[in-house]
Amino acid sequence: MLQIGSIQLPSPVVLAALSGYSDWPMRALARKMGAPYTVHEVMIERFVNNLKDRERTRRFLKVADTDHPVGAQLMGSHPAEFAEAARRLVDAGFDVVDINFGCPMKKLRGQCRGGLHLGQPNIALQIVQSVRDALPQRIPVTVKMRRGLDDSSESTDNFFQILEGAIASGVAAVTIHGRTVAQKYVGRSNWNFLKMVRDAFPHQTLLGSGDLFTAHDCVRMLRETGVNGVTAARGAIGNPWIFQQTQALLRGNALPAAPTVFEQRDMIREHMRLAADVYPAEQASRQLRKFGIRYAMWHPEAEKVRNAFIDVQNPEQWHHTVTQWYSEDRPGNYPEWKEGENMSDSETCECS
Repeated sequence: MLQIGSIQLPSPVVLAALSGYSDWPMRALARKMGAPYTVHEVMIERFVNNLKDRERTRRFLKVADTDHPVGAQLMGSHPAEFAEAARRLVDAGFDVVDINFGCPMKKLRGQCRGGLHLGQPNIALQIVQSVRDALPQRIPVTVKMRRGLDDSSESTDNFFQILEGAIASGVAAVTIHGRTVAQKYVGRSNWNFLKMVRDAFPHQTLLGSGDLFTAHDCVRMLRETGVNGVTAARGAIGNPWIFQQTQALLRGNALPAAPTVFEQRDMIREHMRLAADVYPAEQASRQLRKFGIRYAMWHPEAEKVRNAFIDVQNPEQWHHTVTQWYSEDRPGNYPEWKEGENMSDSETCECS
């Protein structure tokens, strides 16, 4: 069990917020495969406040009946803007508001966002307090953090100042990514840091993040660090099966067989069907191309299928590629993750 405020979850493995990825279709598939909780891709606070009820932007606030519980993640610079955006997200139907202090983006127009707030604890805590004060107590507020701006002692001190202040403000859970902001996605995530925080705050709900690409990774982080839950992020792109697989391992069962080619095909087609509900046809095929590149890793001819998805430019090419490579059922393959093959921040911002 994993508890986030008043929300009880039957599994400790949840879907993180991923900029450009964890939209409604990805979240729906994750839920279908066993994710008990998902988080919408990160949104800038001013963007939320300026959203109009228009067809092309309505997807950003889409919450279906089957989504619950679902979180929304906010990133930005201004505490007052955070409060207004948080209220709007709750009015739209989101069950949790997550504050992003983890994205390793650069300053924009001289303003700090995401992980850069780890260098200014007072502003970070103003943001947390403004969101907590703006929402009913029944709505959990959570925070995502990296372990600091860099490896300096000052960064570590700032991390703990923000963590302690956030807990005092009443946050329900804190997700900790084991890399620094300076690291971006280079090098290994420091799981020992997660264990240190767990030991220092034994009664706080803590979730771990970083280098969770397989079900075995998720189980290993839970057991090695003692965190209450883990957030599957980049490892869940083109891999909604990770939630089902991790639950099997946690029950003491063997790792399930990799999805067959037909099971992969069915998932890909379902993903495209869901995407067509919220995107125009051309945009849906562009959005699905980056997922297809990751789905391809499960195929017995992974490199050829990956190259085929890279070449997709429109819906017709998308359907042709799926028909061409997924018309014969064969056993699937578990992807082999190797050092240096992980996606970089130029491909996606793992904001939770």
